[in-house]
Amino acid sequence: MRLIRFALSLILLALAVASGAAAYPWPIKPFNKQHPIRGFFGDPRTVYLNGVLAGGFDGPGYFSFHQGIDISAPDGTPIYPVVSGVAHYLGAATMNVNTGNDRVFQYFHIVPIVGEGQQVYARKTILGYVQSPCQHVHLTEINGTHSVNPLQTGHLAPYADHTRPTIRAISFRNQTGTLQTPLGLCGRVELAVDAFAAPPMPVPGKFGGLPVAPALVRWSISRVSGAAVVPWRTTADFRTVLPGNAHFTDVYAKGTYENAPRFGSQQYASMPGDYLFLLAGNFDTTSLANGVYSLSVRVADERGNHAAVVNRFSVLNARNGVCPGSLPAPPTTDPPPTEPNGSATPP
Repeated sequence: MRLIRFALSLILLALAVASGAAAYPWPIKPFNKQHPIRGFFGDPRTVYLNGVLAGGFDGPGYFSFHQGIDISAPDGTPIYPVVSGVAHYLGAATMNVNTGNDRVFQYFHIVPIVGEGQQVYARKTILGYVQSPCQHVHLTEINGTHSVNPLQTGHLAPYADHTRPTIRAISFRNQTGTLQTPLGLCGRVELAVDAFAAPPMPVPGKFGGLPVAPALVRWSISRVSGAAVVPWRTTADFRTVLPGNAHFTDVYAKGTYENAPRFGSQQYASMPGDYLFLLAGNFDTTSLANGVYSLSVRVADERGNHAAVVNRFSVLNARNGVCPGSLPAPPTTDPPPTEPNGSATPP
């Protein structure tokens, strides 16, 4: 019996060490203290090639998900590896640190001072200094072939967040992009929610007071009585990994732009971004009987702080099927993902 207890204690100790080993410190001093973050995992990254008044939202551009986090720090701040490994140059202002076990950390916006292939040590080796005028270091963690969220539990530590996300508005739009009243929706419409989170600590400089993306956005439709007609669906889930950039427009609706956005040659410094999450790009209201319904949206951050809103809307489709401004049916309509039946409360 004593041997069994001793063996169990060794197993528990090994598990504790393994779980603790996954966490890593901040890349700037003090290492064991939380620092301001001005860019979150999954934030929209947008560059519109045309100006706002030249149809910027309709024209070409470059769109992607933010693959890491931006930690605010004054220019010239020393940057240290969060985990020991071998340093490699990824670009003039970027370092890779390969830590083994198929894990790599990337540090952007720094002036490197270590050599190619040099062994570097957490909390000891200075990789470089924050490049002017960036005022932040971008940290990406890659496990295997995927970027993972550094803010999830067991990774960057210490990290706490006691803020709550904000849901600004739910919108219904027709094929022209015109906002629709929730009274008497018909045909096919776009459903979107304007939502954002706040950094857990005040951010200095021009990015102070600007939003970040929540980690989870879900929605459902129910009758006013509470009976679910569209079960809970997930629009965005950045809690661990990201979708590919090819799915940017499946997550973010038209009209989304990043903080300090660029439209054509104009950079709108200090202006907040607008994060529009696409709940349904082509929702067929004829799938619902005419009547009044509740659209529920729930938004949460990485630590589970959440906000929720319920908006009522009515469906009024004519018997002849004519609905001015209805979105066209998509060329192919895949069946919606199956989800467990149950109450209208998300897991």
